[in-house]
Amino acid sequence: MSLKIRLSRGGAKKRPFYRVVVADARSPRDGRFIEKLGTFDPLAPKDCETRLVLDVEKAKEWLTKGAQPTDRVARLLDGVGAMKREPRNNPEKALPKKKAQERTAAAAAAAEKAAAAE
Repeated sequence: MSLKIRLSRGGAKKRPFYRVVVADARSPRDGRFIEKLGTFDPLAPKDCETRLVLDVEKAKEWLTKGAQPTDRVARLLDGVGAMKREPRNNPEKALPKKKAQERTAAAAAAAEKAAAAE
């Protein structure tokens, strides 16, 4: 049985509130879970102490048992010092796509041609 440490959504429409839970990877997002580790309120200010309430010792215990955190939970656990997360970097994602590159090349060529004509 593979375990995940993930967020389970609660709260009203447009007002999310999450529980940090340990669940079987096959169970649904808001379904059955094994243990609740804490809560996460994304609408609270970043410096508010109630934004993330987490039992760090339980989280470390589940990590040693082999539970895999999701990307967002890994980021939260890294923030409280429960685990070290590898920073992601994809410099190609910021580059314009093929058509945009062709348009900029055509615009540059047209500007160069206009400058040469003058």
